[in-house]
Amino acid sequence: MGCRLGTGLGVLAMQKRTDALQINQSVTSIDDLPPKIEGPSAWLGSELAQKNNWLELLSSAEINEIGEAARKALEASGGNIAKITPAIFPLPTFSKRLSNIERDIMYGRGFALLRGLPVDEWGTEISAAAFYGLGSHLGPARSQNAKGHILGHVRDLGRDPDDPNARIYQTTARQTFHTDSTDIVGLLCLKTAKSGGESMLVSAMTIYNRMREEAPELALELFQPNAIDRRGEVPVGMKGYYMLPPLTWHEENITIHYQRRYIDSAQRFEDAPRLSQQRIQALDMFDRLANDPDLKLDMEFHPGDVQLVHNHTLLHDRLGFEDWPENSKRRHLLRLWLASKNGRPLPEPFAQRFGSVTIGDRGGVITPNTIALNAPLEAI
Repeated sequence: MGCRLGTGLGVLAMQKRTDALQINQSVTSIDDLPPKIEGPSAWLGSELAQKNNWLELLSSAEINEIGEAARKALEASGGNIAKITPAIFPLPTFSKRLSNIERDIMYGRGFALLRGLPVDEWGTEISAAAFYGLGSHLGPARSQNAKGHILGHVRDLGRDPDDPNARIYQTTARQTFHTDSTDIVGLLCLKTAKSGGESMLVSAMTIYNRMREEAPELALELFQPNAIDRRGEVPVGMKGYYMLPPLTWHEENITIHYQRRYIDSAQRFEDAPRLSQQRIQALDMFDRLANDPDLKLDMEFHPGDVQLVHNHTLLHDRLGFEDWPENSKRRHLLRLWLASKNGRPLPEPFAQRFGSVTIGDRGGVITPNTIALNAPLEAI
């Protein structure tokens, strides 16, 4: 079951010339560095761990409303989760609270954790419909891989983390701090691992502030584009890599786009620009600060937790884990990539990866083999 590909994703068929990349033209010297980022998006994990104001406990009434909406939406969609929209997933009471949560995600600290969905009681289908329906109120779901999956499954599929064409979420390895190719990434925890697998978040704004203060010459390197590996998921007319910087300064916003593993593995392409020693030093410092216990926030998932993260201000990571031997108990998260209707403006070069920079119609992965967007209930 599936639906037609969105019009914004058709932009991927256009050839992009990486040698004509126009981005961060105004950030060419230390004197051009953007000002220190102030406000709630530049947070310290050590402080947020004490406040705990990012944890949204769902009431019984809210859970019942979400569950009832999921059941009705499944019936109205003929069991096709990919066809669930806000119109058939009404939240007359919870929608106001969800709107406030979205405001914190997009314009505040950049994340929230909703706790309390009874996923064991509901089972996978209703849980998936509830998760997808909640996400639909934040924006349309985008494809997460070449198969057109708009409902993703984060499970160990036995892939080799060192395989340049493997996605790290299909392994038990630690992911390292990174962003995804979308505005908001959502995770619903169905099952936890036997040990490990904890989630971690860090503010890219805080990392930038530290580097701007302590090593401005390295902070400047973060505004220069690098080759980033597509890991074998190559859109029509594109190369096996694309070019974007870790940090972008656009319309008074710093936006993060980062995956160190994919920057490193892109060096396998002969025509990819080589990383200079100073660039490597800058990326190493960025990674070191992302893992600073004072900066990062550790978060343990419980079954029924929904984590929502703004990809343009935060990085996320998860620890490696040991899974259960029984398949029915193995770690299992559902994932959504959402194009926020309240997203920030992005410069045109982001279309290399996001397919479009149109707010509400951008992000995701589409390749020549992608036939239709679909929401499978199993990891395939």
